[in-house]
Amino acid sequence: MIISPRPLGASSLSREVLAEDKKNAQKIGPCGLGDKAIYLNSFFFSRVFYAEYSKIDRIFKRVAISKGGFTGKGIFASIPYLVVLFKNGTEQQCNFKYEEQVDQLLNLFSEKHPDIKTISRDAERRLAAAAEKEKARYLKELSPEAEASVATLRGAQNILNARKELSDNLAYSAKLKRTLDSINPTYRITAVLIFLAAIGSAVFGIYTVMTKGLQDGALFVLFGIAFILFVMSTKVLPSGRNNKQYGDNRYTGAFSDMEEYLQNSGEFPIPAAYAHPIVITRLIRVIREGRAKSVQKALEVEKNNLKALNPSVRVTQEEHDEVVIVKPLFTVVDYKY
Repeated sequence: MIISPRPLGASSLSREVLAEDKKNAQKIGPCGLGDKAIYLNSFFFSRVFYAEYSKIDRIFKRVAISKGGFTGKGIFASIPYLVVLFKNGTEQQCNFKYEEQVDQLLNLFSEKHPDIKTISRDAERRLAAAAEKEKARYLKELSPEAEASVATLRGAQNILNARKELSDNLAYSAKLKRTLDSINPTYRITAVLIFLAAIGSAVFGIYTVMTKGLQDGALFVLFGIAFILFVMSTKVLPSGRNNKQYGDNRYTGAFSDMEEYLQNSGEFPIPAAYAHPIVITRLIRVIREGRAKSVQKALEVEKNNLKALNPSVRVTQEEHDEVVIVKPLFTVVDYKY
């Protein structure tokens, strides 16, 4: 271990134990989960801090989101964070590039440490209130057809939960494809031209510094490096994993894996394109609210619900957490299944 991570609060781990634990930690994004501690990032560097699990009160996701997420166009302008709240009242907030990685880390953390809560206190209160409010919306008694539909959907949910990684991969691939498809080709061409010009400026500046001195070439180097970093930060510059074909191939592979799995699991009540436990949960909710009796009708209602979401519609954090996962599954196939 070249750089030893710094403890957040008091620590009882020796340098040798810490080095071994960090080496074997499961890395997810800029953070990691070891047997002894969780490893957290700073704004620029991955896994530079650590905290022993006994010091943690709770750990949860925080999302900063701008307008425009639910239009069906463009991308979700959200910034995901992992927040670790300590028993002494302090907290550490870690920025992530991909929200899916925060969810993956929290799921794994919950499996390994079920005694530590993975939602904030505010979210806990909101969930309790929302559960009561949602319960009041449900019909006290369902028709036999509705009961049968709910039972069918619960069975389908169990099938998906048995291989949850397939659903997660399908949702991630759909969101990735949707994002890559939304990038205007003109923006990519412009980004490439700026990137090449920036490299040219940096190279010319370095040559000038070497031949004429620092004063003549420093500005070219600085401007070149600045624009290189700017273009890279826009995530528009094409690369091996940042192009439309990669998004298409990634989604096609995830969809094929899901189709193959469901074919071997018997008759499945909804199309493979929408096969995610959260979609099933939302369909059950539609039926229990009395807005549909059959699975097919519930699916149509859910499609209309998702289509109706736009920047003027205010949603709860819980609704947002569901929609950012399920809406790309529908929009990427244009709701056609």
